[in-house]
Amino acid sequence: SEAMRLLELFELQAREGPCMDAFRTGEPVTHENLQAGGGRWPSFSAVALDTGFRSVLALPLRLRKLTVGALNLFSVHHAPVAEADVVVARAFADIAALSVVQYRASAEAQRLNEQLSAALTSRVVIEQAKGVISERAGVDLTEAFSRLRTYARNGNRRLTEVAQATVDGTLDPLAWAPARP
Repeated sequence: SEAMRLLELFELQAREGPCMDAFRTGEPVTHENLQAGGGRWPSFSAVALDTGFRSVLALPLRLRKLTVGALNLFSVHHAPVAEADVVVARAFADIAALSVVQYRASAEAQRLNEQLSAALTSRVVIEQAKGVISERAGVDLTEAFSRLRTYARNGNRRLTEVAQATVDGTLDPLAWAPARP
């Protein structure tokens, strides 16, 4: 519900509450009746009670020893959650933990793939620029790269930017002229 979403947002901002404890410790916060003006989380409890919740259970989202989140279960009653419901909630928390870990792994693999792709692309452009400079300036590839790098450094520009301008033909050919003593 919207009330629960706002309560969890308050919990994150206040850094106080059952979900925060479950996340920090990696241990479940078993059924806890909330108390006005007291208990483990006085600020959180006051807001939760005002919202209509009377008790809470929090389960860590864990994969082996790694805690990746926590799951809050709120109740409008003081009665403890039935054991069968706790078992289902733990299964849901396990599935959620796997989902979070899988998403993170997928996002990391995609980020790495993008970085490698960008590195390969920039390497190709640099190699092409070396060839252009080598052919037009009549120097070997080592000297061509040295001139390209020197121009980029002296102009405080990225090497790939200068290389792309060289390949595109938009860089002044004097840019790769030999340095004057």
